[in-house]
Amino acid sequence: MDIYVAVDKAIDEVMTRERYVLNLYQFATSLRLKHDDMSEFLHSSVAVELKNLVLELDEYLKGGRDSEHQQLREAYGHIPKPRARKIRNYLYGIIQDAYRYERDRKPGRKKT
Repeated sequence: MDIYVAVDKAIDEVMTRERYVLNLYQFATSLRLKHDDMSEFLHSSVAVELKNLVLELDEYLKGGRDSEHQQLREAYGHIPKPRARKIRNYLYGIIQDAYRYERDRKPGRKKT
């Protein structure tokens, strides 16, 4: 299973079944992904979708009476705010893991 499928499945699992199944850093380490692979992932449509979902959940949690917040209440109103906060933190953690893995796997000088 590649990283794109794993993240997409993790989003589905957390939104539908409230199952927090993915530790991206461990998963990337087990696949022995390279720095360039993670950089490519961070610029992919899956990562953009993940970032947008986090931003939408932030706005939903912030609340408000304008039309944008009304749309978000319609989209996420079935999710109680404590659960939405937990989902947002989990999804944000996936993004943080990706950036941390990319930073940790940065190419450098070979040690002799």
